[in-house]
Amino acid sequence: MTDRHPDLDEQARALLEELEAGVSPPSSTLSVATGRQLLDDLFASQTPDPVGEVTNLEIQGPNGPIPLRIYSPDGEGPFPVLVFLHGGGWVRGSLDAYDGPCRLLTNEADCVVVSVGYRRAPEHPFPAGLEDCYAATAWAADHAAALQGDPDRVAVGGDSAGGNLTAAVTLAARDRSGPDIAHQLLIYPSVNPPSVHWFDSYDDYGTGYFLEMDSVEWYLDQYLTGAADIGNDYAFPLRSRDLSGLPPATVITAGFDPLVDEGTAYAERLDEAGIPVEHRNYEGQIHGFLSLYEHIDDGREAIDYAASRLPDPPGGE
Repeated sequence: MTDRHPDLDEQARALLEELEAGVSPPSSTLSVATGRQLLDDLFASQTPDPVGEVTNLEIQGPNGPIPLRIYSPDGEGPFPVLVFLHGGGWVRGSLDAYDGPCRLLTNEADCVVVSVGYRRAPEHPFPAGLEDCYAATAWAADHAAALQGDPDRVAVGGDSAGGNLTAAVTLAARDRSGPDIAHQLLIYPSVNPPSVHWFDSYDDYGTGYFLEMDSVEWYLDQYLTGAADIGNDYAFPLRSRDLSGLPPATVITAGFDPLVDEGTAYAERLDEAGIPVEHRNYEGQIHGFLSLYEHIDDGREAIDYAASRLPDPPGGE
């Protein structure tokens, strides 16, 4: 293994040592339920920030109810709205696991956060989760005013698998003439099929840095139903021939993440397509560091940065 960045963040290093260089045993050795519980336990905030109001509700999706958790800041709107799509390899992750970051984003961005409990694989493979996320985004855009939100400032964001879903939702909204999305926030997104293109970072950081390539491949096996999905732009947005007409983007990557090269490549593709994009790479960090903000200071800084990138009021007020 060759480190392109010799300085792994000391807090990240200490956490990796505590976890014995991984969140858990390899994903393929765990039951789905056990893997989900392990990630929920690791990501659960010990001191969640208070927000103005938290509302749990369900909306009707394409194939049943979709749980939402809505975080509202103190004060009166209209506020920006962020539809948040959690990570976890399309298999793990939950509303509870991402409660901490969603509260911080609500307060730091002074925005309404709509966290989406989309259907997960393997029970519900692609495109079930994507269609739930798309439906939730359309609902948030339609109901923004009722949420004290600004319909002109609806953003979509997520990390890892949630970054994948974010990119896919923006593509689908463009293709279907769907909701008007003002911004996309892609946090160490998974946007490329390793079976088609193998990036150097898969070798460099695919073992010992929290997210490991055997887990990446196992997650994809759960999420995809067949070879045809590999060529689907909504499964792997980096493979899309046309990224024009998408909303402005913020891309956050981590230097010791096997997904860093594909996230960087997607930011470059957006820029080449004429999409305003700002890419920030936290060179000393590992995959998942934003959710680990209570252990890693860069995680909190990245949340603050992400919050600063959400759309301003018209005229920059």
